[in-house]
Amino acid sequence: MSTKELFSTALGLEEPWFVKDINFNSEKKRLDILLDFTKGSKFYCPECGAENCPIHDTKERTWRHLDFFQHQAYLTARIPRVNCKTCGVKQIHVPWARQNTGFTLLFEIMILNFAQFMAVEPLSVMVKVHMDSLWRILSHYVEQAHSKIDMSQMESIGIDEFSKKSGHQYITVFGDLDESKIVYISDGRKSDAIHQFADFLTQRGVEPTQIKEACTDMWPAYLKGLKERFPKTTLVFDRYHVMTMINFAVDLVRRNESKEQNVLKHTRYIWLKDNMHLTKKQKGEIESLSMLNLKTFRAYRIKESLRQFWSCGNMLEAQLYLKRWYYWATHSRLNPIIDFAKIVKEHWSGILNYFYSRITNGIIEGINSKIKTAMKRAYGFKTFRYLRTIVYLVAGKLALPTRC
Repeated sequence: MSTKELFSTALGLEEPWFVKDINFNSEKKRLDILLDFTKGSKFYCPECGAENCPIHDTKERTWRHLDFFQHQAYLTARIPRVNCKTCGVKQIHVPWARQNTGFTLLFEIMILNFAQFMAVEPLSVMVKVHMDSLWRILSHYVEQAHSKIDMSQMESIGIDEFSKKSGHQYITVFGDLDESKIVYISDGRKSDAIHQFADFLTQRGVEPTQIKEACTDMWPAYLKGLKERFPKTTLVFDRYHVMTMINFAVDLVRRNESKEQNVLKHTRYIWLKDNMHLTKKQKGEIESLSMLNLKTFRAYRIKESLRQFWSCGNMLEAQLYLKRWYYWATHSRLNPIIDFAKIVKEHWSGILNYFYSRITNGIIEGINSKIKTAMKRAYGFKTFRYLRTIVYLVAGKLALPTRC
């Protein structure tokens, strides 16, 4: 087998395409593979599919291919324009590259695979291609795969927000809780985010009424959007966000009391951890502090009592437990705890709905690290589209191509 035949086989070329010449420049560390088609060949029309269309003219083009060892490799070919009786003069599609791109399919799939595990900037340096070109490759394949996701069985969604930059700039993510994947991302965390998600579902042929349950926090903008676009969806307030809010209330009590009680200095984190996760040393600290009749300790006990609420076995047991807890919290004489208890009262049904569905945003929280890592990979991204692309890439469970 000759070298040209070897490269033709390696490139997967089929008639009428063949390797015409191979040029290797060791100084420039570059391999150029020249392709051509058999004289007298005719091609399909790229639009209507008509066969045996004669060639009108040709134009030479070059594509970046996979590196040949440490050398950059390029394919160059003259691309025919055919004269179709129905469609007129049209440029054909070559089998080794997408239309209007300067990279082969194999090169693009390599970029797609690498980008799932490394940041775009060092990847750009490694392959010696500008970052904007890499982002365009990633955006094409991710958007193509995302347009084909199946949401016909999706009934439970989780809604959460993440800070994308300093200055309170957020993105809102919508996750399929049954499939443990992100299905939609919106820029910002206003009620518009909910409207955009509802429009996205409608465009994909999914009625908002298909969504039976939505797990979210108590952010008013989300609640407003859900009421307007998902009026029949059962709201479930995420237990982790509820516990985050009471942790904040406990810390307010500690901060206020620490002005008079120096023993509370540098004790913040032992009050925020749940009892079962405390170290032996931390448990000893809390036991010692419990002897001092501290307001912070009383707030801590109320918080730990609420944590036990989520272990109730059924709705009736949970209702009775929450009523007793609410009475204790509102009579605690601890203003931050009382204020939090009033919030619980305002969102009573959504909290108790957990015992019907047992859904939480724990799944989204579980891929939280993936999303944060993705946002770091998109550091310096120029557009929201790039950020959305990388988040879908790592957390969307998309059916991406792995071969041509």
